[in-house]
Amino acid sequence: IMMRSLLCTLLLISSAVSLHADSPESKKRAWETLETNGHPTARHEAALVGFQNKLYLLGGRRINPVDVYDPATNVWTANSKTPLELHHFQGVIVEDAIYLMGAMTGPYPKETPLEKVVVYHPSEDRFDFVHSIPESRRRGGAGAVFHDGWIYLIGGITNGHVDGCRRWFDRYDPKTGVWEILPDAPHERDHFQAAIIGNRLYAAGGRVTSKRDNAVFSQTISKIDVYDFDAGKWLSPDQCPDLPTQRAGNSVVAIEGKLVVGCGESADQKQAHDEVEVFDPETKSWSAWPYMNQGRHGTGLVQIGEALYTASGSGNRGGGPELESTERLLLKE
Repeated sequence: IMMRSLLCTLLLISSAVSLHADSPESKKRAWETLETNGHPTARHEAALVGFQNKLYLLGGRRINPVDVYDPATNVWTANSKTPLELHHFQGVIVEDAIYLMGAMTGPYPKETPLEKVVVYHPSEDRFDFVHSIPESRRRGGAGAVFHDGWIYLIGGITNGHVDGCRRWFDRYDPKTGVWEILPDAPHERDHFQAAIIGNRLYAAGGRVTSKRDNAVFSQTISKIDVYDFDAGKWLSPDQCPDLPTQRAGNSVVAIEGKLVVGCGESADQKQAHDEVEVFDPETKSWSAWPYMNQGRHGTGLVQIGEALYTASGSGNRGGGPELESTERLLLKE
């Protein structure tokens, strides 16, 4: 409790604008652990995405069903299983499909990057293997976002958890399969997520994984890399924020022009991270949102309506315990 109080105090001191008692942040309620009808399959290193006001939990270690949660009915439903083991990816919505890119398959520690882009069609509960990924750009644990007709892929690791963390930056046209190599990001990183705010891309959290050097969890990245689409370049590090709590396996989402970073794992603690930290690009300040009831990593954060959701993941650093719980944070009274 003392450590959490200290963190919150430091965050508020470092912010350019303090949180006032009547601010939107102060009115947020605590996270709720929902008593749902059914549960998702316990898993981690999966993708949690929002599509047509529902949560879709895809992939994870082993072959799992696509689990779907409808907040309107409070029901989890199991759909088809993935065609192979798919893990360590950030799902991307493009029109009526969910794209799975920057993913790996196989067991720890020498997982293999996928050779093709995988697409899930929710309306048909069907998977497709579509365009090939250039052999020289295959990796897993990468961040992925959709912007202006392209899927952008950032960072990742080429050799499972052994080594091969990259600064790569690419874009892929989901309609034509065209693949373009862009200027490298300032930092190598894997096990992270990215988000778009306005006309900028934010790659937040993650680490340089290297089991070969006995550094699987320890080399976390504090600096957030920011790409400006208007300028067509990465901002210099001195123009980019530092994540207050370093962690990898974290979840990232953009909400009302702010960058929300939650969940994660690190060498600093056995328990998965439950902190939720929010960066405001306008004020260049950080604020602390309520802690989750259960720390977790290897999942996602999804906004549906006026609520933020997370589900499943691993409760400790590493592979377990895998969770089947669902949490919700109401964003407004």
